[in-house]
Amino acid sequence: MPYRMGRRVSACAGVAAVIVSASLSACGVSPGNGEPPCLPPAYSVAPPSARAGDPVTVQAPDADCNPRYGKDARIQVTLTDAAGIKVINTTAPMTDGGAFTYTFVVPATAAAGPAAVEAVPYGVDWCDDTGRNNRAGGTGTTLERTSCAARTEPLTIVR
Repeated sequence: MPYRMGRRVSACAGVAAVIVSASLSACGVSPGNGEPPCLPPAYSVAPPSARAGDPVTVQAPDADCNPRYGKDARIQVTLTDAAGIKVINTTAPMTDGGAFTYTFVVPATAAAGPAAVEAVPYGVDWCDDTGRNNRAGGTGTTLERTSCAARTEPLTIVR
């Protein structure tokens, strides 16, 4: 009996390893246009803490790859306060390569404490699990993020 149980555990572990391996390798899939996958550039938030009424700047350089966001590209910036409320949800201009600079003023209504700033390319599926560049085809279809966890940067709102 212990021998059969060991084989089942081994088989389940092997299947799990294949599933995990396949899901992780999606980031390395060629986009189909001869270029490697291209994710949005990392962005920063400064200063790391602010009071209501203080300006906060969110910015990113152009990506090291070719995301081809287009001449009318936008970045969507959200600020979720310590109470879990999105107190800022807007878009701002972004370059074809993903660079942007957006400054907002911390709203008086924002709850004090740890907050999260998120900046993602607006209207594009930058994490589609295939590695394809959905921006290049101009399909006009509605795209949504599928399985990537949203990247956020911290901002502490103080009183």
